[in-house]
Amino acid sequence: MSPTLFKTKAILSFALTALCLSSNAHADETTLAVAANFTATAKDIAQAFEAETGHKAVLVFGSTGKLYAQIANGAPFDALLAADAVHPQKAEADSLAVAGTRFTYAKGKIVLFSADAKLVDGAGKVLGAPETFNKIAIANPQTAPYGAAAVEAMTQLGVYEGLKNKIVRGDSIAQTHQFVMTQNAQLGFVAYSQVINDKTGSMWVVPETLYTPIRQDAVLLKPGENNEAAQAFLKFLQSDAARAIIASYGYGLD
Repeated sequence: MSPTLFKTKAILSFALTALCLSSNAHADETTLAVAANFTATAKDIAQAFEAETGHKAVLVFGSTGKLYAQIANGAPFDALLAADAVHPQKAEADSLAVAGTRFTYAKGKIVLFSADAKLVDGAGKVLGAPETFNKIAIANPQTAPYGAAAVEAMTQLGVYEGLKNKIVRGDSIAQTHQFVMTQNAQLGFVAYSQVINDKTGSMWVVPETLYTPIRQDAVLLKPGENNEAAQAFLKFLQSDAARAIIASYGYGLD
């Protein structure tokens, strides 16, 4: 190899290495507190986000109430993707969030679901026949907005008092879904996004007139105020690409 050709290749190699290092230098990582109902959706969005931006999103899932308690106690989350609007608003009021960054990213829906393909009818009449099941699962209504919506729907239907002794509570909507899928509870109120692609069980999509709309808000938290990846993720969450993923899981959009 001639000295000139060797030198040229060395320069090209150095340039490519520098370009790669430069690209990676702009890549960052963000840790996000995400409501449990949004688990599968958030994982898909995080994958698309990393592919587009090079940034990495680390997702921590749980009930909104418990995530907020961690945030209030100093957990270093960069942003909160809640299952309601109340906690992001509270984060702003408590000076835990960056003012002006809150927005609605999805509107949730609850369904009555059973792993038994024949148990839940298309009108939810099974709720009026408690003799046909032993346990009904809901998320803890004190910490999980989807659990609060389940209680509200049952109350509106006039069946809550008759079912109280059959209710088992999950710490989050994820655990509630697990109760139902393992048939530790014969049926339960879960997030539509969790079972939208389930072809084996039975479900009733609860009319949204029976519960307060589940408006899910996101907000940038103070630890993420100067985190480029956190800001980029919230921007990406509002993009057409992310909204298409959100809609594919059955969520409503503004």
